[in-house]
Amino acid sequence: MGTFSRVRPAPPLAGVRVLDLSDGRGEMCGRYLADLGADVVLAEPPGGAASRRREPLHQGRSLYFAARNAGKRGVTLDALPGLLGAADILVETGSADLDPAALLARHPALVVVSITDFGRTGPYRDWQGTEWVHLALGGVLSRSGIPGLGPLMPPGSPATESAAMQAAWAALLAYGNRLDTGRGDHVDVSIFEATVQVLDPGFGIGGSARGGRRPSDLPRGRPDARHLYPIFPCADGHVRLCVLSPRQWRGLRAWLGEPAEFAAPELESLGVRYAAAPRLHPLVTALFATRTRAELIEEGQRLGVPVAAVLTPAEVLSSVHFAARGAFTDAEVAPGLVGRIPSGYAELDGVRAGFRHRAPEAGEHTAEVLAAWSRPADPVAPDRPGPSGEPDEAPASGPPVASGTSGPLVASGGFTGAAGERRRPLLGLRVLDLGVIVLGAELGRLFADQGAEVIKVENAAFPDGSRQAPPGQDMTASFAWGHRNKLGFGVDLRSPDGVEIFKRLVAESDVVLSNFKPGTMESLGLGYEELAKVNPRVVVADSSALGATGPWSRRMGYGPLVRASTALTALWRYPEAEDGFSDAITIYPDHSAARVAAVAVLAALLDRRRTGRGRAVSVSQAETILTQMSDLFLHESLAPGTLAPVGNSGPGDAPRGVYACAGDDEWCAVTVRDDRDWSRLLDVIGRQDLRTGDLAHAPGRVARRDAVDAAVAGWTSARTSGEVMTLLQDAGVPAGAMRRVHELPEDPQLVARGLFRPFDQPQIPGGLLAENAPALSLGLADPGSAPAPMPGQHTREICRRVLGMTDAEVDRLLAAGTLEAHPGP
Repeated sequence: MGTFSRVRPAPPLAGVRVLDLSDGRGEMCGRYLADLGADVVLAEPPGGAASRRREPLHQGRSLYFAARNAGKRGVTLDALPGLLGAADILVETGSADLDPAALLARHPALVVVSITDFGRTGPYRDWQGTEWVHLALGGVLSRSGIPGLGPLMPPGSPATESAAMQAAWAALLAYGNRLDTGRGDHVDVSIFEATVQVLDPGFGIGGSARGGRRPSDLPRGRPDARHLYPIFPCADGHVRLCVLSPRQWRGLRAWLGEPAEFAAPELESLGVRYAAAPRLHPLVTALFATRTRAELIEEGQRLGVPVAAVLTPAEVLSSVHFAARGAFTDAEVAPGLVGRIPSGYAELDGVRAGFRHRAPEAGEHTAEVLAAWSRPADPVAPDRPGPSGEPDEAPASGPPVASGTSGPLVASGGFTGAAGERRRPLLGLRVLDLGVIVLGAELGRLFADQGAEVIKVENAAFPDGSRQAPPGQDMTASFAWGHRNKLGFGVDLRSPDGVEIFKRLVAESDVVLSNFKPGTMESLGLGYEELAKVNPRVVVADSSALGATGPWSRRMGYGPLVRASTALTALWRYPEAEDGFSDAITIYPDHSAARVAAVAVLAALLDRRRTGRGRAVSVSQAETILTQMSDLFLHESLAPGTLAPVGNSGPGDAPRGVYACAGDDEWCAVTVRDDRDWSRLLDVIGRQDLRTGDLAHAPGRVARRDAVDAAVAGWTSARTSGEVMTLLQDAGVPAGAMRRVHELPEDPQLVARGLFRPFDQPQIPGGLLAENAPALSLGLADPGSAPAPMPGQHTREICRRVLGMTDAEVDRLLAAGTLEAHPGP
């Protein structure tokens, strides 16, 4: 992002007050808001939150709690009445003692954010959820694992962490809406829905390796996807290749010595090359066998072949790159306990917005918070204009404006409001979107859905990889999902005239987004400092694979290589199989990292209302993964060797697993959390003989995990996954059937809460299904429904409307190749 010479400003959310009642669900939401400068106060019962006892533990301290509550202050729940009137945002996790409607009646300017397993409405609202239940029901499990083996749960808690980022995004949208209207909101976030929307969405933009195929079109069985981003053994471990473009394939072919059997031009097509994998991969295996990971990475960089080492957790913790970036910090994480913990998600103006101090002890700051919050705080005057400083009205062209009185959010029940109350809070904002592939597309789309005029800037000489489509197609569902509600603008940024036109657009815009290789924008003369000279109010955000700085920053980066470089690939493996890596088909962390960046950009825009200044935001996909696995890396730093693949036998009570059910490749995730769940489970499966002795309590069940797993598996094998799930959920035991992507639109809970809606893309007959809003809300309107643009589709219009160009000027620039425009419908 360049250098930053000005005095370091206050963090963007300084002065925003957040009351955090989260307990085991979405605690990272408040942590991220605290990292960005909000005063986040954790309110707990006298004995402390239940998550203080959640594994992993070290010296009796929960590292899960320590990682997700750092940067917060602590009070006891009896202080809550004295704080509610001073809070801007309240985060809660479904307490039966808390009625959001009653809260809003007493505090109409409060933004109440509920993070619950299934949401506060719908037929599943009283069901019991766990991380693995959501991964199974949300379609993730059905795309994980190797055919012939059971499906494999990913490590960590990616579903819960995805929901936390979704909640932070929705919370700031509602808070910004409150600043414009004076009205609070109730934002109802479902972890189940966030898993479907954020973790690896089946109805969202996917990676180039999919070749435009939709996840809903996958075969019913879990497909073998290891050929997409193959992993090969080498002299000191494993490396992963990510060969997608024709140029990268030519580099690999040269590396192999230009074998004649692979000289055919048609092999530059992904599909043809995948079909040749049985003949091609043995050559790669032989080439790599005697070389080290470092040697292969160096040679791959020289030849333009994306390659990354499959690192272990210990190697990540000691990595020179992550050390140079300050991605980890050695800090006191609990009283007297010092460990190495990921620093945080984002950088603003070159400074990490991350770990500030350890998590509080229960009630540690009650007196000082009561004293501080008794004084008024008004970080952003609510009567100021919207984030852009422009009138709050729709742009002259682009996504249509919703009436705010219809749609599934209102119809779903429990969310009603007077006509005109629901709005898109980012109307009037203009965003220049240079983002490519998944993360870039998703970040701009989040802003477009909320009313911003998002202009996708591209050039035919350097096409977005997501525009790759099968022969005869102009558009894919994947591209449409990632770029709906945007406008298309074609310009050559490698020409001086193109750079000048782009700068003229920057002068009329609020945000610039990019996710090129670090240094690309600077090489074009479009780094943050240059753009800030044109428009001091602009917020410029870059996202990259491994960060904008550090010795690995210029490496070619894709999500699969990021997963390998952060040990996620090494951990997402069958423990009994050295080469049983199972993360090939997932798109994680792109969609989650997009929300990390969106929250930081929106925080910077909110801060701009106060300061009048823009900011530079930088997000690394790798550091998104590290932060979402903070507790696991912290544990590894304190007890080396503890972080290893666990398969489907994670920490905690037993039984906890993925059990085969009647039918072909049918499975159900079942989680026993405590003795009460165990007792209920025995009632359902009719095994009263297991109720006594050492199995009556968790230590005995864990010690005899094989026996209790066998008892559950014997019962599930005679029933369908749906029957298993329903019977156990009716008894209060967490259970989730493994759903496939094509089944999600018919799920009763998702239907009741209106998660999907029809979406028309002219080039795709029959239309598509797209996700609706990030959460149910009283104040946020449904997203727009404009189609994704063709390349340069709106170039002429934008030149006339935004830049004031004449038709003759536009024609001249089009003829010169500086501008590009789509020829027509």
